[in-house]
Amino acid sequence: MRKLMNIPEEGVDAQVLLEEMQAKKKDDADWRQGKVWSLVYHLSDEHTDLLKKAYASFFAENFLNPMAFVSLKQMETEIVEMCADMLHGDGNVVGTMTSGGTESIMMAMYAYRQRARTHKPWVRRPEVVGPASLHPAFRKAADYFNIKLVEAPLKDDFTVDVRAMKRKIGRNTIALAASAPQYPQGVVDPIEEIAAIARQKKLPFHVDCCIGGFMLPWVEKLGFSIPKFDFRVDGVTSISADVHKYGYSAKGASVVLYKNIDYLKYQFYVSTVWLGGIYVSPAMQGTKSGGSIAAAWAAMKHLGKNGYMAMAKETMEVTRQVIERIGAIPELEIMGKPHMSLVSYRSCDPDVDIFVVADQMEERGWHHDRLQHPNGIHVTVTAHHAGILDQYFSDLIEVVAYVKSHPELVGGNAAMYGMLAKIPQALGKMGQLGVRKVIEKMYHPDFDARDMNKITESSGDPVMALFEKYGNDVLDWMNKLDATKVLIVDSAKEQIKQRSRGLLGRK
Repeated sequence: MRKLMNIPEEGVDAQVLLEEMQAKKKDDADWRQGKVWSLVYHLSDEHTDLLKKAYASFFAENFLNPMAFVSLKQMETEIVEMCADMLHGDGNVVGTMTSGGTESIMMAMYAYRQRARTHKPWVRRPEVVGPASLHPAFRKAADYFNIKLVEAPLKDDFTVDVRAMKRKIGRNTIALAASAPQYPQGVVDPIEEIAAIARQKKLPFHVDCCIGGFMLPWVEKLGFSIPKFDFRVDGVTSISADVHKYGYSAKGASVVLYKNIDYLKYQFYVSTVWLGGIYVSPAMQGTKSGGSIAAAWAAMKHLGKNGYMAMAKETMEVTRQVIERIGAIPELEIMGKPHMSLVSYRSCDPDVDIFVVADQMEERGWHHDRLQHPNGIHVTVTAHHAGILDQYFSDLIEVVAYVKSHPELVGGNAAMYGMLAKIPQALGKMGQLGVRKVIEKMYHPDFDARDMNKITESSGDPVMALFEKYGNDVLDWMNKLDATKVLIVDSAKEQIKQRSRGLLGRK
């Protein structure tokens, strides 16, 4: 039985701890030298320093309660708006920040499941239809939320077979999904064709732009041919995009955007029965450091459109060189026709096992993602890779030749708490439905978090101020709803009485 690590009796000196942490990193992947082809998106040491300072400025603030930290809600609102504008949304587009692409995708799946409970109450096992190339986050969400993910096959170009996808839509389908681009081969699914089906079938349609959201808009502006994929496409109802990838923010920053509040409202979680009070959460996480929000806001404001355009231009030039130089190696071929900076290649020589190539490259310090069905090597290109291309391809050429001349080499590693901490008890009688209406108002496009300071002037308490502003509206709405219910019930009772009299007769 292993001996557990225990908390030291006496605290360790800070400098000693810092040195120990640095020592622990010695065997980590060497991303600073450009030898990691995924996971890390590094712009410059100066930019990283800005992110660290922005993150540290809001490190202790807890986004569990944006009413206590108005600044964070303001920054979240501005990030959502900037992302909506970048992805050609209008003034109705709303959304929330999340911890990453997985949470963004899971939130969209959850929202559409909850929506189906209202719009398709007969569905017991909801289904979402999408390409086989969808990110595993969709499968994770399906497992978490008891959704069946129905996968459509891909065509030879690795985009989804739209006709096959349409045939898989059934009575239990609650939403469609696709990618722009899908991660493995970096190709954009036929979003416009799928959106037409979504409109015809009256289904929500989520586009996973987690990795492409901060590249495709700029790549398109640079003149590259990019299929329409965003809110310009009628039928697209939600989009996920990661700020911590090509948005060059600190880890833990993504957005999920919806066409309007009528979709986003189903994402909110509300509990009104907990002993600690009413609990509301707009996304998956409860407690969340404000650091990631602050760093994302700072990154987007600092780089600006021109900065993102410049980085996209540099990145696509490196991508062009990667594709060209892989194409010059006879034993290798590019998989599909990537629309941006995600490139995958495989062996076209039976004597060259691509996983053995990956193993040999790893021994030289290079780290890749590995693909399966079919097997391949994936590289996520950034401008940071410009300085290492000669070394990379020198090693790759040598490794391919070595693997080809050593057929005995076999194997290869396989592709491997609430938004408001408390709500005035007086509003507890509103129940879950009423609380949801308040939160909908808070995330409605007409609500401007930048005016939060004005809202709080009357009482000084941001929570009370929020409900002073919106509580009466919601209570009026609830009262009208109750009055309507009473009228319906009274009317039904009267009809029953009349029918009873007719059947039984009156003396």
